[in-house]
Amino acid sequence: MDAVIVSLASLLAGFVDSIVGGGGLILLPALFATYPAALPGDLLGTNKSAAIWGTGVATAQYARRVRIRWQAMLPAALVSFIGAFAGAWVVTLISAEILRKFLPAILIALLAYTLARKDLGRVHAPRLAPDRERLAACTIGGVIGFYDGFFGPGTGSFLVFLFVRFLGYDFLNASVSAKLLNLSTNASALILFAAKGHVWWHLTLWLALANVIGSVLGARLALRHGAGFVRGIFIVVVGALILKTGYDAFVR
Repeated sequence: MDAVIVSLASLLAGFVDSIVGGGGLILLPALFATYPAALPGDLLGTNKSAAIWGTGVATAQYARRVRIRWQAMLPAALVSFIGAFAGAWVVTLISAEILRKFLPAILIALLAYTLARKDLGRVHAPRLAPDRERLAACTIGGVIGFYDGFFGPGTGSFLVFLFVRFLGYDFLNASVSAKLLNLSTNASALILFAAKGHVWWHLTLWLALANVIGSVLGARLALRHGAGFVRGIFIVVVGALILKTGYDAFVR
């Protein structure tokens, strides 16, 4: 029964994550609630072992229908992979607690900016020359990759927002590009968790299968309804992130 509950959570997480990120908001709490006696590292590693499959399938789906700017995003994915490794290493040396307190305020500012700029991310109009776009994408990938390894919540939403704001992408194209980088950071984290034995492989198959099903459904919806739909889901997910991170920082 426990496996059924977390598999359903994984399906919903894959659905949300494939559109705009934020699947960890759903699957991680479900894992912690279902297995309260487990080591946190085991649940974090198991979450990554499932999420990487859904993210990979979503990326492949999007790549067939949306033109990814590979000249910028492939180097950025490599930098984000390295950044995630570095962040995971640093968090073994210092506490991420101070960032936990600031995160809700950062997310509120991000949401307020998105709501105030009603035209933000509705039109896909990359504004940078190829070399500058590559540099900007690598900078974003490195910074957010490090954040994902160091702390993590909201990684996909941060990537989407920064691609929209600084590269001129619409929300759909930003989400597609964010998937590629998120796939890279997930792979980085999973390598670390697996090397330390923090993955429940016996549960991974069911979680991964459910995550992929949700991911396929979510990606199809995003492709069918376009940037406006993705923007709406982005606003909902960031709002949920604000509530979750605020509760974790100041209540729990």
